[in-house]
Amino acid sequence: MSEKGHKRPRFSNKLLAMVSALVLGGGGVAVVAGNANAGQDGNRNADRAAQVVATIDCPDVGDKLTAVPEQAKAEVDENLAQLDVQVADAYRRLAAGEAKGDALLGELKKQRDGTISRVSDAIARSAPRPEELKSMSACQMKQASAQEDPAANPAAASTDAGAAAARTIGGKGGPARSDFTDITKVRPNVRAPGAAAGASTGSFSSSCGRNENGHANPDNVIVAPGVSNGAHHMHDYVGNKSTDAFSTNDSLAKAGTTCTNGDLSSYFWPVLRLRDGKAEKDAKAPGGGQDANVGTILRPKQVSITFKGSPVGKVKAMPRFMRIITGDAKAFANGNANANASWSCTGFENRQLKDKYPVCPKGSDVVRTFTFQSCWDGRNADSANHRTHVAFPDKAGRCPKGFTAIPQLVQRLTYGVAPGARFAVDSFPEQLHKPVTDHNDFINVMPDQLMTKAVNCINGGRSCR
Repeated sequence: MSEKGHKRPRFSNKLLAMVSALVLGGGGVAVVAGNANAGQDGNRNADRAAQVVATIDCPDVGDKLTAVPEQAKAEVDENLAQLDVQVADAYRRLAAGEAKGDALLGELKKQRDGTISRVSDAIARSAPRPEELKSMSACQMKQASAQEDPAANPAAASTDAGAAAARTIGGKGGPARSDFTDITKVRPNVRAPGAAAGASTGSFSSSCGRNENGHANPDNVIVAPGVSNGAHHMHDYVGNKSTDAFSTNDSLAKAGTTCTNGDLSSYFWPVLRLRDGKAEKDAKAPGGGQDANVGTILRPKQVSITFKGSPVGKVKAMPRFMRIITGDAKAFANGNANANASWSCTGFENRQLKDKYPVCPKGSDVVRTFTFQSCWDGRNADSANHRTHVAFPDKAGRCPKGFTAIPQLVQRLTYGVAPGARFAVDSFPEQLHKPVTDHNDFINVMPDQLMTKAVNCINGGRSCR
C-alpha cells in the first residue's frame, strides 16, 4: 500500500457528498412479492409478516483484482469505491420508484462500464490491461426474504424528505425472520484438529478493551484507503486509536493504543445493532441511517483477542503492517467462497452458525467468533484483493504449498441481547443485513519485539499477554 499523506483528497469529499445526497441513505429494496412464509425458526417478537424483495447483485470487481501496480492503487481504490456509490444510488432509485428493473440495470451497467474502464486504464499504464474486467459491469436482480419492520426505522416521526423515503423501505432491508434460528435446536458441529508432534500449542493475548472510547467510523482503510464512508456501514475499533480511511503505516505506528501490552494493531468489525426503532447518533449520517443501518449500536460485553499456533508445527512472525480480512461483507451477493461468519451463544459454542443469527436462551449471550487466515505466502503484507497473500489451513491444519504458518488471530465478541430481541450486523445496503456477511479486519502494527514475544510464547507452549 502506498504511503499517502494523512489528509482528505478532493475525490473522497466528492464521494461523501454523493453518498450524503441519497435520500434513502444509499440503500433500499423494492418489494416484488408479499406475504412470503419466513419459516418457523426465528425471533418470536419480530413482525410476523415477511416479504420477498428484489436486491441488485453486481460482480465484485475488487475481489477479482489479484495484481495492481503500486502507482495505480490510489486511482483503482477510488474507482472501486465509486462502484459502491453507483449501486447505492441504484437502490435509492429502485425503492423510490424512479426507475424500473430493466431500465435501472441498463443505466447501472453504463455507469459501471465507464468506472471499470477507468480501473483498467489505471492498471494498463504500468501493467497488462485486465481484460477480464470487461464482463463484470452487468448486474442482475436477486430475490430474498426481508421483513416489514416499521419499528426499526428511527426516522418514523420525522417529516423531512430523507426520512419519508426511509419510511418507504422501513425494515424491508432485512433481516428476515428466516435469518434467525434457535441455538438450542442446532446440533453440535465444531471439530478441531488434534495436535500433532511438534505443534505450537501456546497462545498470546492482547487486552484492548470493548471500544469504551467510542472509536467508530464507516471507513475501511484496507479496502478503500483515502475514501470517506468506504465501508457504507459502521465499524467498531479497538487497539490503534487513530485508524480511519486516511491512516498510513506511519500514522498507525505513531498512534496510541487501547491495548495494555503496547500492541498498536488495529482490530475492527461492523457494529451490531438492536432493531429497536431508536435513533442512534448516526441515524442521518453516512454509514448509519443514510446507508440503511438503523437502531441502537450495541457495545460488546467482552472482546477477546488471542493468537494461537498451528496443530502441525511452529509458526513464524507475521510482517508488520500485514493486513488481513476474514469473511466477506458482500457474501450475500458474492456467495460463500470467502464467507467466514460464526454466530453462536454462550454455553452453546460447540454449535456455530454461518448463515443464521442465533436466538439465545435466557442468560445466554450472543457470540461472534472470527478465526482468521493463518497461512502466509512469505512475501506480501497485503494483496490487490486483500486475500491472496494469506490462506486458511486444511482440515488437518496444514498450509497450502508455498505458504507458511503464522500466529492465528481468533477474536471472540459477546453481546447481551434479550431473548427474542431483533438485532442485525451493519452491512452494505444491498446485502440486507444477512448474517453471512459478518466479517472482521486486522492490521498488524505490533512492535517487532512484541511479535517476537508472541511467536516465542506460541511455539514454546506458553500462554502470554
